[in-house]
This record gives sequence, structure tokens and C-alpha cells, in this order.
Amino acid sequence: MDVNVALVGATGNVGQEMLAILAERLFPVGTVYALASRQSIGREVSFGDRTLKCVDLETFDFSKAHIALFAAGGSVAKEWAPKAAAAGAIVIDNSSFFRMDPDVPLVVPEANPDAVAGFAKKNIIANPNCSTAQLVVALKPLHDAATIRRVVVSTYQSTSGAGKAAMDELFNQTKGIFVNDAPTPDAFTKQIAFNVIPHIDVFMEDGFTKEEWKMTAETKKILDPKIRLTATCVRVPTFVGHAEAVNIEFDNPISDDEAREVLREAPGLLVVDKREDGGYVTPVECVGDFATFVSRVRVDPTVENGLALWCVSDNLRKGAALNAVQIAELLLNRGCLGETA
Repeated sequence: MDVNVALVGATGNVGQEMLAILAERLFPVGTVYALASRQSIGREVSFGDRTLKCVDLETFDFSKAHIALFAAGGSVAKEWAPKAAAAGAIVIDNSSFFRMDPDVPLVVPEANPDAVAGFAKKNIIANPNCSTAQLVVALKPLHDAATIRRVVVSTYQSTSGAGKAAMDELFNQTKGIFVNDAPTPDAFTKQIAFNVIPHIDVFMEDGFTKEEWKMTAETKKILDPKIRLTATCVRVPTFVGHAEAVNIEFDNPISDDEAREVLREAPGLLVVDKREDGGYVTPVECVGDFATFVSRVRVDPTVENGLALWCVSDNLRKGAALNAVQIAELLLNRGCLGETA
């Protein structure tokens, strides 16, 4: 069937990436409605070899759409996702607003595809945080193989995760330093060029940031509430691509060779793990790719049944836009899409 898609936030980084991925993966689109705020009405965005003009979110009739992809932030999702869902469109929301709602499934298709059936309660499905998405793709097959007890993860998150203004700040600070201009933080709390910042999102009472809490809570909801996870989330001076150093403790023994074989067979993963110079994947190399890459798989000798690994993915793709489109594909393949008005 041809699927009518409404895309809320079509002018943003993630919205434009969603349009690109819908075209690249040959999703059977009937009509795409590019929705934006009134300031962006008439603005043109690309969809494959076509050009779409943005229309007003506030006057759009969501009954025309089978699926509504939301890439516009929590405040927009809070107001408009329930309206779109009530009109009959199945909402796939990229914001954090609905993720921990017990009546809204939080879905990563490689990790918990069957959870998609839960959309019927509210007609809404949540996309996880970008750093969580790639992590659970790597953890799921290992959890199935040896049962994960505990995870310690340190992230190296690119500036695109904080939006276009953050990417511009990295570019301008980097350029300015070479001509002796003092870097002025705006999007970030401290200089980002030639620096790393151990602070993403707001601080919570226990000393963790909300980004770190998200990784813990979302991993439990997607994979297993028994998994114990602690995270340190760090912003680094790259434009696209998140990396994670992950230590995992299992209930059952698993060797590094066994882990590599399990990961090689898992959906959405590519293992690039040569114990030599350059035998691993870095953020620059993952940009534009659909896969989540795993490298540096090794035994952690400090705990019983421990492994350490390195995980890299394009955060605008698997961390946001690709995951949303994969959810749409799941809905289509499982016959969940009805007729529009």
C-alpha cells in the first residue's frame, strides 16, 4: 500500500534526515506532507529528487496521514502528537516527551520489535534517545546470549545531538581560535572547540544529568528492567556520530570471540575489530551509514564474566531518523496501517 506521511519539523536536521531516509529506503510513500511552524510556511525541503513546500502545522488535517513522524521537540509533541493520534495517524515521536509513558511503547526494531504492538493504547510510539538507540542495538544480542547484569558506559557525543546552533558553535569557535578570537560559549556551557564537556542536558539531584538518566531508564524499558546501568555522557568536538565505550558484566560466561560471533549475526550491527592500527571504526567513518558499528571487543579482567567494547553510530540516522523510519516499516509489514480520511 501507499503510505501517506506527515512530517512535523521538516526543516530541522532530524526532519530533513527522515525525508532522506524515507527516499533512500524506498519507503512506499503516497503523499508526504512537510509540516512546520508558520514562520517556515512555503520553505522548500528535499525528498529524494522532489522538492516539497512546507505547510502550516496548526491548520493541517492529520486524518490525511497514515503515519505522523515528529521531529520537532517535546513541547511540539506534547501539544500536537495527541491531536494527530486522535485524528487516526500513528505517531512516531523523536522527542523525550512520551518515552517513559507506560502506555507508549519505546521501540528499537533490532531490540524489541514486538513492542510496536503497544501503539494501539494511544496511537503513539516513542523513539529512544540517540545514545540509547545505538547502545541497545549492541546490547540486545549479548543479553540474549549471556544475560547482562550491569553496564558502565561513557559516551562521546557529537554536537549535532544538540542541534544546528551547536554545530555552528563548534565551527565558529574552531575557526575563531585560529585567528586568536576568544571562544564564547552560547549553545554549550563551556568552550567546545578543542575541548570535551562532561555535561549533556540538565543536572538532577543525584548528580547525574538527565541524558545519563535517560540512558538508564530507556535501556531498562527496551531490554530488561533488571539491567543495572550507569552512564557518563560527554559532548565532544565532532559534528556527527556518537561513540560509546561500554563495559558489560554478564550472569553467564561469554568470551570475546563468542561475543564477536554473536554481534556479527545480529541485525543492524557491523563488527570491525582488527587488533591493529586503524582496525576499528571512528565517528567520522560512520556518518551516512545505517549500521551501528562495534569494535575493540575484549575481555574485562576486572570482573567475572566481563567484556569491554567500542560502539559507534550516526546519531542523526540510527539515533533518530533511521530508527523512526524502521518503526514505520515495522508498522507497514505487520499490517497496522489503516485507511485515511
